[in-house]
Amino acid sequence: MGDVADFRNFVGAVIDQKAFKRLSGYLDEARRSSDAEIIAGGEADDSVGYFIRPTIIKVKRPDYRTMCEELFGPVVTLYVYPENQWTEILTTVDRTSPYGLTGGVFATDRRAVRDADRALRFAAGNFYINDKPTGAVVGQQPFGGSRASGTNDKAGSMMNLLRWVSARTIKENFVPPTDYRYPFMAEE
Repeated sequence: MGDVADFRNFVGAVIDQKAFKRLSGYLDEARRSSDAEIIAGGEADDSVGYFIRPTIIKVKRPDYRTMCEELFGPVVTLYVYPENQWTEILTTVDRTSPYGLTGGVFATDRRAVRDADRALRFAAGNFYINDKPTGAVVGQQPFGGSRASGTNDKAGSMMNLLRWVSARTIKENFVPPTDYRYPFMAEE
């Protein structure tokens, strides 16, 4: 962690003090909760910049706060569901939060991938399969979230332009017809 101008650093500071306090609050809450456990990271340091160490929080409930809210920081929450409840967990993922910025599924079972694709069709602006769910390419991917996370487009993308215009077709004929009848309408 450190200054992003130094390319040896993998993680930079969060954007401002407000973000730092919000993320630190999530970490403090997880430390105090009987439903959560910080299994990696969890440190916050604002002595020189607003640094949150990349953190993994493991929770016992799929509706735990950090599973439902957009954190916008290097904090990932995981919930280990019973293996035989794949269909149920897809419904839980789809209904747990009003937000839907980015989603992803990692699976080698093609049926599981297909199930996730169908069940989570409207759950995220960008949906990744077996790939890191970060780094949408502005101007190439129509990204911006869905649901309460945005309008599913991004400035710089053609999709964004379509949100602000109403497509219209105008046809002008410079050689107007003189008869309404078509050749196939003639007598035999």
